[in-house]
Amino acid sequence: MRRLLDLTNDEARAFFMKGSSYFSLDLPPYLDFEPLLRRVATALSGRSLRQDELREAAHSRDVNYVLVSNKDGRFAWRPFEMIHPAIYVSLVNLLCEDQHWQDIVTRFREFARGSVECCSLPVVSEDDQSDAASQVRTWWDKVEQRSLVSSLEFTHLLHTDVTDCYGSLYTHSVAWALHGQDTAKENRQNRKLLGNCIDAHLQAGRYGQTNGIAQGSVLMDIIAELVLGYVDVRISKRLVPCDDIRIVRYRDDYRIFANNDERVDQVLKIVSDELRAVGMKLSSTKTVAVRNVVEGSVKPDKLTAIDLQDLGDDNAKTIQKKLLRLHAFGQRHPNSGALRRLLSDFHASIVKQTETPNDLDVQVAIATDIAVVSPVTFPAVAGIVSHLISLAPADRKVHLWKEVREKMRRIPNNGYLEIWLQRVVQPRSVGLKLESEEPICKIVNGEAQELWANDWITDGKLRGALDVSQIVVADVADASEVVRPTEVALFRRAAWYY
Repeated sequence: MRRLLDLTNDEARAFFMKGSSYFSLDLPPYLDFEPLLRRVATALSGRSLRQDELREAAHSRDVNYVLVSNKDGRFAWRPFEMIHPAIYVSLVNLLCEDQHWQDIVTRFREFARGSVECCSLPVVSEDDQSDAASQVRTWWDKVEQRSLVSSLEFTHLLHTDVTDCYGSLYTHSVAWALHGQDTAKENRQNRKLLGNCIDAHLQAGRYGQTNGIAQGSVLMDIIAELVLGYVDVRISKRLVPCDDIRIVRYRDDYRIFANNDERVDQVLKIVSDELRAVGMKLSSTKTVAVRNVVEGSVKPDKLTAIDLQDLGDDNAKTIQKKLLRLHAFGQRHPNSGALRRLLSDFHASIVKQTETPNDLDVQVAIATDIAVVSPVTFPAVAGIVSHLISLAPADRKVHLWKEVREKMRRIPNNGYLEIWLQRVVQPRSVGLKLESEEPICKIVNGEAQELWANDWITDGKLRGALDVSQIVVADVADASEVVRPTEVALFRRAAWYY
């Protein structure tokens, strides 16, 4: 794999223009934003939006599209934003101008000289793994493994992370990160300054707000890394001496290594102070100190998953028992990476089952409830449930699918889940239709919808390029009855890195 910062400006532009870079969550294969992005890029002809266009956008509501994902099946919601394609492509054009890209890469190299080790810069896959899979592998290589090795030097480890990192980031701090706070403040009216131009794009999609950036794209990951890298430098300047500590950061997740409680507390205060300067604060509920670095280096859900796998089939010889074991794991570690990995493995194994089980209804009920508690797992659960129901007699399939559909639809505020629910109930071989208020589901059904507000756009060619029907690249009715493992797997060979 290669780091994004190792790419040329043209290579970086091509990477950002991929559909998977624009929106990083798994989507059914008949949905793809890349064709629309290409049409917008053609309409813009390599230019960035003018300042007056950005100002008009900043005065409009709902310029970015918010897709809500439910985290617990009840009231914990996470908003993912699909940046307005015109603003997105414009920002890509801006960042990937030759000199601008060189300046950004140079700035990141300067950040790397401090005492905070950043392990989360985006990477690009060079094999059959997805870019997201390669990113997960960097976590295993650079964070978890690095932490385990650190047990040779340190006795104390503290975990902490930022509360709502993307939602709280102060957009003016992007200019501080690129140019230094003094220079940025002296040039805050300079509309040609790169940091100010980026800031204007960020505000344009969010009703002029200066707090928060969109979450859900690799492009915003880079913006967040710029600001967090700037914070790293400020932390490093205050950590003198620093040979008795180590700080490893993966995006907004910090690991602080030391040899006594007092030093850990000193470092934590410095980290908290410098994050507050850019609008962020640490989560008190996710700040945990341990005195065994080996145990603390591996996430609890992963340790439990390792134990679960080591039990083997002898402790759960039937499909129902295996599902109950996964259900119990999901109750203890909802929406965890380890749960997604375990379900992915189970999905890959269950497709070998070809006979209709006597307890089919029970298996479907248990699998569906796993997704109710952990909605982020629904793509994998959809694969499991679709295979199970495919084994049912023809006169039972529609009944089972209706029950699954109605149970999942009771989860509030979860447009992402409904997109996948549509994938499993609307293939021609299933024969149901999902009545949903989610605009993307309506677009799949051929209804006229708008995802982004376009009233601020005066360029007729650009408005014409924003035809949202382009995101549907195949008919959901033609989708297979069974969701295959490759359709929902984040990665293949690297799955065990979770």
